[in-house]
Amino acid sequence: MYTINNKSYPCCTSVTMKFIGGKWKAVILVHLKDGPKRYNEVRKLIPTITERTLSLQLKQLEEDNIVDRKVFTEKPPLMVEYTLTDFGKTLLPVLEEITKWGIEASEKFKKK
Repeated sequence: MYTINNKSYPCCTSVTMKFIGGKWKAVILVHLKDGPKRYNEVRKLIPTITERTLSLQLKQLEEDNIVDRKVFTEKPPLMVEYTLTDFGKTLLPVLEEITKWGIEASEKFKKK
């Protein structure tokens, strides 16, 4: 058993999925791998995600120390930027393998 924040996980895979599981977290992280993005930039890169879902997923990623949220208030309009934390960057090899597998799977199941 593995325990994080007083919650138990049956195996190390479930620990990983706690951080990147679900439909959108890995997708968001892949878009942040090339550098900081503003909220609207992420939203445009993932047109099928709702604003509410994007906000919730970013908040969870921030709470898990995977993503850093920086608010710029020097001059209007308010700007919010998201970046991967150092801890979040440790997921990049995992995300690259998931991406590679997805490309191979989509090729295998392409309609002929």
